[in-house]
Amino acid sequence: MASISQFLTHLYTITTLFLSTLLLELVILIGGATKIAARRPITTEKFLQLIEKKAPARRYKTGLGVDPLECRVCLSLYEEGDEVRKLKCKHTFHKACVDTWLQQDLATCPLCRKAVLPEEVVVKHRLHQNHRYQEYRDIGSDEELLLLFYALNGGNFLGRFL
Repeated sequence: MASISQFLTHLYTITTLFLSTLLLELVILIGGATKIAARRPITTEKFLQLIEKKAPARRYKTGLGVDPLECRVCLSLYEEGDEVRKLKCKHTFHKACVDTWLQQDLATCPLCRKAVLPEEVVVKHRLHQNHRYQEYRDIGSDEELLLLFYALNGGNFLGRFL
């Protein structure tokens, strides 16, 4: 009778361990898929397209009403036909100057620091720029869950079977 009880206890422990492992793998799978979708990088081309959509570039014409008459990034005067970009904050810059600024900074106006693009877009572009997509995707998830599982099972769940 004691051996049957011991067998059922081991069977219960093995079943619990199996179901816990299965549940843990499911959580890891769902968490990984969510992180991949949320952290998909944005290429520089797509980033610049989003900037163009938010603040379209146009050709500079004398009398266009652009004040001041110089780009505040490069400090050069606007010349007839230069491509300029006017941000929502009403500040105007050479297109090339402000696009370079927006890619290197946090996508804010060089003068007033008002956001040009949402923070999520900037973060996704940073992932592309830094070539760290894989590194960001794998941070902590699997290892932390395995350590938690190990701790919840008393720290020595393999010892029960040896």
